[in-house]
Amino acid sequence: MVPTLATVADLDELIGYYRTPPAGVRANMIFSADGAAAFAGRAGPLSDPLDQALLRGLRGFADVVLVGAGTVRAEHYGPVRVQAMSHGWAPGRPIPPIAVVSLSGVLPDSLFADPAQRAILVTTQRAADAHGLKADDRRDVLIAGERTVDVSEVVARFRERGLNRILCEGGPTLLDELVAADVVDEICVTVSPTLAGVQDIGHGAAALTSPRRMRLDHVLTHADYLYLKYSRHR
Repeated sequence: MVPTLATVADLDELIGYYRTPPAGVRANMIFSADGAAAFAGRAGPLSDPLDQALLRGLRGFADVVLVGAGTVRAEHYGPVRVQAMSHGWAPGRPIPPIAVVSLSGVLPDSLFADPAQRAILVTTQRAADAHGLKADDRRDVLIAGERTVDVSEVVARFRERGLNRILCEGGPTLLDELVAADVVDEICVTVSPTLAGVQDIGHGAAALTSPRRMRLDHVLTHADYLYLKYSRHR
């Protein structure tokens, strides 16, 4: 199958390439041109309005949104907003809940801003026993694994609940675990035209105070490889 090469003008065009999600795990990630998944602990500084709109739009095709606790805390996650999914969500479909992988159960209050949308806490039996993690009015609890979260079991438990289309929004650790378990069916990657560097370099070297914006010079593809060349603004 020949890959599609295209230029899109806005979200209306962009979202059209994502309207057929897999019946499984779709991961959506952003990386800087030098391979960083975050800047100062957040993916937001690497993004732009269109990428943010795509992230929200992809939720409209999902049955559940799976995220690591570190990402939820860093990005101040809230419930899924219907109006932000206007390009993908069909009225009458259940709003996809946010499912958070956490061993501590410590999650920001922003996640529970809408009482009508209960989050799902994904954790282990040991963590649930140690921290008294139980279902309540704000959250459901899904146990997957004894000491460590078994992501294959998470996927299986979601399917038992009819949540077949799983959108993973990161972070990198959770993505690595899903890849290692061989349960990722599709990955959507945004390459940000920025350099993020290492945030804690040490040896007296100063880290960047904001991502360095770069200019895209060309996009080439050969044998399923994507070749990008960025240069610094002068």
